Amino acid sequence: MLFDSSMARRFAAAAAAGGLAVFLASSVLAQGTGAQAPAGSTPGAKPEAFGADWESWRAGNSVADLASLQRGARDFLNYCNGCHSLQYMRYSRIGQDLQIPPELLQKYLVPTSKKATDYIGTPMPGEDAVRWFGKQPPDLSLMARERGTDYIYRFLTTFYVDPSRSTGANNLQLPATAMPDVLSELEGLKRAVFRTETKDGTQEQVFDHFEMVAEGSLTREQYDGFVRDIVNFLDYVGEPAQAHRRALGVWVVLFLLVFTWLAWLLKKEYWKDVH
Repeated sequence: MLFDSSMARRFAAAAAAGGLAVFLASSVLAQGTGAQAPAGSTPGAKPEAFGADWESWRAGNSVADLASLQRGARDFLNYCNGCHSLQYMRYSRIGQDLQIPPELLQKYLVPTSKKATDYIGTPMPGEDAVRWFGKQPPDLSLMARERGTDYIYRFLTTFYVDPSRSTGANNLQLPATAMPDVLSELEGLKRAVFRTETKDGTQEQVFDHFEMVAEGSLTREQYDGFVRDIVNFLDYVGEPAQAHRRALGVWVVLFLLVFTWLAWLLKKEYWKDVH
């Protein structure tokens, strides 16, 4: 089962039917976390300077944001799972952690040929992937832990048109990537503008900024929120228990502080006669 535009329509139908409002009611066109300024939107910056500071872009995600994780799960399965798997994550674990009712999970997230207890694979045969892209798309279960959330965020926001590539696109974060710009319908198409700089007597092309060639179905702010949700979801997948671990850590620190205070009082009691 491939997750395409028909899956998006199924999500919208589910939203109209009610239930799990946060997860299903928000469409892709209403994306946006509002927590971070969109990439390249520095106050006072000129439009032509968009992307000049791309290396400083940060994901700014939070795995404690349940609504973002729910949107990220929806969008990953809709746009990414056709090529990429999550081999260490089960559908049922997502449903449990993200508070998705079992009936909605089975109906709208689990492929008809799978069970909720199955690991999240990809419907793309490995042989076809190698023939089409030259390599098999990587499993993304641990990508956020291996490369970091900022890396993934910059990767998904720095695709640009490159006619010299077989896919017609290139990427600033990962030059010569085999991945096509699969999100261009949402983001739009942008061209990379380079400037010539001379270094040690040698001229080289240095990236300067992006120019939009064609608008996508989302605004820059909406696409920025869309990407942050997917990055947030992949961060969660890399360590599903991290939100619980961090919450528990606060109580552990408080316990140690109280225990240290009690130990200090006990020490004073034992040593009061000595002094």
